[in-house]
Amino acid sequence: MDSIIVTGNGPLSGQIPIAGAKNACLTLMPATLLSEEPLTLTNAPRLSDIKTMTELLQSLGTEVTSMSDGQVLAMSSHDMNNHIADYDIVRKMRASNLVLGPMLARLGHAVVSLPGGCAIGARPMDLHIDALTALGAEIELKDGYLHAQAPGGLKGAVHEMRFASVGATENVLMAATLAKGTTVLKNAAREPEIVDLADCLRAMGAQIEGDGTSTITIQGVDRLHGATHQVVTDRIELGTYMLAPAICGGEVECLGGRIELVGAFCEKLDEAGISVEETANGLKVSCKNGRAKAVNVTTEPFPGFPTDLQAQMMALMCTAEGNCVLEEKIFENRFMHAPELMRMGAQIEVHGGTASVTGVEKLKGAQVMATDLRASISLILAGLAAEGETIVNRVYHLDRGYERVVAKLSNLGAKIERVSGS
Repeated sequence: MDSIIVTGNGPLSGQIPIAGAKNACLTLMPATLLSEEPLTLTNAPRLSDIKTMTELLQSLGTEVTSMSDGQVLAMSSHDMNNHIADYDIVRKMRASNLVLGPMLARLGHAVVSLPGGCAIGARPMDLHIDALTALGAEIELKDGYLHAQAPGGLKGAVHEMRFASVGATENVLMAATLAKGTTVLKNAAREPEIVDLADCLRAMGAQIEGDGTSTITIQGVDRLHGATHQVVTDRIELGTYMLAPAICGGEVECLGGRIELVGAFCEKLDEAGISVEETANGLKVSCKNGRAKAVNVTTEPFPGFPTDLQAQMMALMCTAEGNCVLEEKIFENRFMHAPELMRMGAQIEVHGGTASVTGVEKLKGAQVMATDLRASISLILAGLAAEGETIVNRVYHLDRGYERVVAKLSNLGAKIERVSGS
């Protein structure tokens, strides 16, 4: 099993290209199931999760061709010959449940295994089921699979979600494009990935208004056509690499970054004394005045502070000046990185959904274990600023969400390498 070895090497400097958004691409790919015509995605990230979604779509009869070193995905679902999303594929990744809405809308039936992914909380399917049921779907759970059908086709409806779930919003948004009549989805998620999906669906002929707000209106159409769409910049990778110079010192320009993707996060960096400046090509981040200041963080749905940047922000707070509290309101069980950071000398106390951090002047390198995707990169960030050598084990999680981490950080002057285990 591979490990990543990081040795603290001082300030970072240079430019780092930010990939297309993993969470957006994983949502856009199932949209191909809505049409018989081709859908082409550009700026796709090169990640293992994208390969898993490709495998899932191919199992349903979709043709997927990867071009331009994996950054262009050409898909065609003209010959869907299977309506069962099998456990052996779906268990690898939670986003696999996003084939449910499109298959139900186009075929009128679907059988989808309950999903897997990082062990950071239940992330149940009830919000998806409630919303699709409101559109006329009949859904039953049997032997770990959701058996869904819409005998008379999906029908537009007004539905208010109990929680602004990103995945449920995406599933319903896709399903409603082919439903009969008008669907109004209230308390919808507002994330940039939702807007990106809506932009893609509009390019395919869908009639959607209100994306980016809490109320989305979809007027169903008879069919969708093909399109070419560019995947939005990955705001989580962007925020992650913005934290690298914040933790190590130095100045790094994140190419393709935009403030509106990470507004609440940038506010916290400013509060911590980290400079963020817009440039013609992205965002320039610099930390030249010593340690960051401790700041309190509460994760919230967009436009609040992203849960997917909480672990990385904790890495920064471990060496910040002062005390702070990080409160996790999105997922339970998402502080598994805290004990690993403590192995490096961090002072952290976890009580349920809150973590209290007292900054120390310096972390010390240690052997640590990655427990999930975002924890993986938080330990690497911590290692960049620690004394001595940090060995991060079980980094297969990393490949799900960050492409070419070693190369990108090495180009900034980091001392980092990936080694293969026995």
